[in-house]
Amino acid sequence: MERADVIILGGGLVGLTLALALDRHGLAATIIDPADPEETTAPAYDGRATAIASASWRMFETLGVADRLEGEGCPIRTIRVTEGLAPGGIVFDAPEADDPLGIMVENRRLRQVLREAARQSERVRLLMPARAADVVRDGAGVRVALADGRAMTAPLLVGAEGRNSPTREAAGIQVARWRYDHHAIVVTIEHERHHENTAYEIFYPTGPFAILPMLPGTRSAIVWSVPAADAPAYVDLPDRAMAHEIEKRMGGFLGPITLAGPRWTYPLGFHHAAVMTSQRLALVGDAAHGIHPIAGQGLNLGLRDAAALAQVLVEGARLGLDLGDAQLLARYERWRSLDTFMVAAATDGLTRLYGVPGRAASAVRRFGMGLVQRMGPLKDQFMAEARGESGELPLLLRGLGI
Repeated sequence: MERADVIILGGGLVGLTLALALDRHGLAATIIDPADPEETTAPAYDGRATAIASASWRMFETLGVADRLEGEGCPIRTIRVTEGLAPGGIVFDAPEADDPLGIMVENRRLRQVLREAARQSERVRLLMPARAADVVRDGAGVRVALADGRAMTAPLLVGAEGRNSPTREAAGIQVARWRYDHHAIVVTIEHERHHENTAYEIFYPTGPFAILPMLPGTRSAIVWSVPAADAPAYVDLPDRAMAHEIEKRMGGFLGPITLAGPRWTYPLGFHHAAVMTSQRLALVGDAAHGIHPIAGQGLNLGLRDAAALAQVLVEGARLGLDLGDAQLLARYERWRSLDTFMVAAATDGLTRLYGVPGRAASAVRRFGMGLVQRMGPLKDQFMAEARGESGELPLLLRGLGI
């Protein structure tokens, strides 16, 4: 039977990051994932790009991942939030030229780089594709039997399989969930004018419309939330008609646009696990929580889980504790449960607030954004959240080793 310090079910962005963080600090992780790596890194698999918050990027720098992405990420130096195309709104500016609010990276490329780093690390074992046929968690430890007959054991199991986590379901952890009546359309565009490293979040009654800067300066990622009933019609539009619809919602401020790649559509939903731990089990990322992309915090929330769990486990190992010890898991639960709930509640509230139609509601929203823009402390709090720097930050998110 093969042994590790931690068995991670799910080899996505969060699971891979956790394994690298543990490896960097002397702990061995085995990742088991049924997906074929060749498929999950193919261009057609995932067309999304993610704004990696500055705190998350510091963790990637500490783990040696950022060096592998040198020159591939686009810094976000300004975020503009507006009610439709009306003047005013909120403007967040990076305080220093060398410390952006975030870095835009293609999900596919980030997945490739994390997998390469894991493959080359000393203590990460990648079993991909491989399927866990049977999992036992008890006082003695965790035992995982693979479909091909191999067996693994470890003190702790981590569920990182995403929003439909079978590990969470098998543990009987209850989940609050609902679907938004919206789908996200994701597409990359080319535009005439330079985006000046600015991200835009434009709120329309039909849903938020985000423009996210990418390299080079005349390319951006669009994340457009549309009513679910309208999504198929938009997705099936000819390229020229689709570009026209996007340009209209942008107000033309970046000049004429063309589509620079295929388009994807994703149903939008919310889910939040009642707890993030069980006997010898910890949940991370979308296995524990899934939120609306309105504030771009979904992946960053999962990376905060990975940083906190890594710190709890590394510090516990130094004290000679069993890594599945209930006290260690309780510390992780306390550390992450409030933050994940607050961010989830805030994004859900924003989604509902900006979905209220009518001129009166629009006027109230514009008034509120004007207040935030003028009130320094409140604006700073929003900026800290956008940068992933609110609450008690794990050491990795401060750019420090554990």
